[in-house]
Amino acid sequence: MERQNGKNLLGINGAGRIGKLTLWNHILNKHFGGIVVNVGRNVGKNLEALIHNIVNDSTYGSLSNFLYGHSGRRAEVRIVDSAQNLVEFDGMPVQFLNTARNPRDINWAAHNVRLVVDCTGAFLDPTVPADNAKGSLRGHLEAGAEKVLASAPFKIKDSTLKMPADSTMMVFGINHLDFDVNKHHIISAASCTTTGLSHMMKPLLDTPETSTILTASMSTIHASTSTQSILDSVPSAGTSDLRKSRSVLNNIIITSTGAAKALEKIIPDVQKVGFMADSVRIPTNTASLIILNITFHSPLNDIGDPIITREFLNRIYQETAMGPANGLLEFSEEQNVSADMIGRRAAVVIEGIETHTRTGFMALNPSLLKNFGVDLTQDVMIPVCHAKIFGWYDNEFGSYVNMLGKLTEYVDKKM
Repeated sequence: MERQNGKNLLGINGAGRIGKLTLWNHILNKHFGGIVVNVGRNVGKNLEALIHNIVNDSTYGSLSNFLYGHSGRRAEVRIVDSAQNLVEFDGMPVQFLNTARNPRDINWAAHNVRLVVDCTGAFLDPTVPADNAKGSLRGHLEAGAEKVLASAPFKIKDSTLKMPADSTMMVFGINHLDFDVNKHHIISAASCTTTGLSHMMKPLLDTPETSTILTASMSTIHASTSTQSILDSVPSAGTSDLRKSRSVLNNIIITSTGAAKALEKIIPDVQKVGFMADSVRIPTNTASLIILNITFHSPLNDIGDPIITREFLNRIYQETAMGPANGLLEFSEEQNVSADMIGRRAAVVIEGIETHTRTGFMALNPSLLKNFGVDLTQDVMIPVCHAKIFGWYDNEFGSYVNMLGKLTEYVDKKM
């Protein structure tokens, strides 16, 4: 495929949940002149079967509704060249590839693709060499791409290896300005949960009164994903979390999340905070909720009242939503439910009516302070504030794919 109207082409590897919605996002935004999607295999009986899968979605409806709402306007879908699997969606030329599974065999150079988004979830270790028989992110570079974005956090399997100098993890609106076009060639866009969580944490760390965090924890009440079993299944060899093999349809499943660990890569200041994280999977198709519990050293005002209150925290998020994170963070005082968040195009939506704070005093005994060279005769009372903050995020299109798309376009502009 050739460049269209002077715009670069985008490569997408994988056509699963994130791959398909990434395609939809760029059909909508039309930042790129064309898109090459590597499916890696044949789908159904013919090209029409693949098109049927692309234009219909059980969560977000049809591509027409996605682009035009319920106005009745239809997205034009036209097969341009069936031999080349070239299809035009709403004026956007899209070519589908179906022969290569290993990234190094895709031959992006032959298709004039310089930037690739890998949405397979299969290649997440930036230390794996390009010639690995099972494939790697670096294989895309060997196949002709100049930059690769992974739609999931990096997972370096060999604990003795460090993050390569040419690799980085980024969330749009948090640290994407650190992108160095001459240095960074492999970029992870982190996860949906890390994306939402980082936008909840950054305004607190940027505010002097809330920047002294003693400890924090979060639970994500997370919609089901394709990594779970529809019905109870036999776990694979070596599986440590047996609960993910239980039916996603009729269970609440407690599991782990790497969001806190990834957050340290996105916002290094978090490393100074004792942060815990877990995930509770529930039987819904998308839209998830972060429950952030956080403890601050609470400053007092001139009359001895705590400065950090529910109103104070909500004001931080309101000002952030109207200022530096406009369009990326939303503040809501409505009584939302998860369905209201499907397609909501913000990294996170703060549920302001559920923000809560409690301030108490921790007594430090003089005998303890003597170990630090402090000689006092009575207890020292330290004000401590505990807060609970709720943040919604659409873990598929609205929050994650939308932020991934913004990061992709930013990288393209810098190339």
